[in-house]
Amino acid sequence: MIKIGLLGCGRIGQVHARAISRLDNARLIAVADAFPQAADSLAAQTSATVRSIDQIMISDDVDAIIIGTPTDTHYDLIHAAAAAGKAIFCEKPVDLSADRIRDCIKAVDRAGVAFFTAFNRRFDPNFSNIQARIAAGEIGDVEIVTILSRDPSPPPISYIESSGGIFRDMMIHDFDMARFLLQEEPVQVFAVGAALVDPAIGAAGDVDTAAVTLTTASGKICQISNSRRAAYGYDQRIEVHGSKGMLRAENMLENSVEMASETGFQRAPAMNFFLERYAPAYEAEIAHFVAALEASRPPLPGIRDGLQAQLLADAAATSLATGAPVLL
Repeated sequence: MIKIGLLGCGRIGQVHARAISRLDNARLIAVADAFPQAADSLAAQTSATVRSIDQIMISDDVDAIIIGTPTDTHYDLIHAAAAAGKAIFCEKPVDLSADRIRDCIKAVDRAGVAFFTAFNRRFDPNFSNIQARIAAGEIGDVEIVTILSRDPSPPPISYIESSGGIFRDMMIHDFDMARFLLQEEPVQVFAVGAALVDPAIGAAGDVDTAAVTLTTASGKICQISNSRRAAYGYDQRIEVHGSKGMLRAENMLENSVEMASETGFQRAPAMNFFLERYAPAYEAEIAHFVAALEASRPPLPGIRDGLQAQLLADAAATSLATGAPVLL
């Protein structure tokens, strides 16, 4: 039985708490949040106790820590959890600074604790199916990966201002997915972008519409398209073209019913939000983390995967600013 302490009882913390409750080999022991009401509410729902972060760190009845707090708190919490000998499950991004992530790697390695970077999309049943079939050689050598990721609407400007930008906040998931599917590290990054959805996003120093091309040493290509707006719902599609064929994952719709009439064919809209769309992935990543701890094997993706995604995000931001490709 893996006993877990949860830091952060907001939206994502509640998702992880529900996922833990469905496992027979894990138990949520304690929760902490900067807002006492949030911690009290989640504790009441899960039978966990409310403790301070410091208390959770030193608790003998806690084996692992889930860090679901704002990104700017991750660095200190990772160091504290590592020093306390706790296994760590950390939401993306690990940090907005690659150098600070390297500091975290040193702390984790020094302590010898397990570390999981929560790139939940690797655990989506459709996307993981594609990766497994690529690895099995079904489509031969991968040549072009296309990733489409578009949100139904932009977040508040206050969030944009502290997010680190579209590449580090939103597209970082797609950078990890690119590495997951390409099976090679990108060596060149070229980015373009604009503020087409909301001028206020541009005024905040960010873009809301972006495209990035990644290239590997052998010439494999990944094209990523992001937008903060999609009138038709949460757009999450992947296509992988190889020497022997193609694998594709389409959008998840609200239902699978299709209507045909004299006006044509009509289908349901795409799921409207990431919590619904990736619900199975959130459950699967927690199950993987717990199973890895029980088997004393490293959970994947690890902290170095978090660093690699961050380096790609940094390179994309530099490319957008300079208008030139960035070599890694």
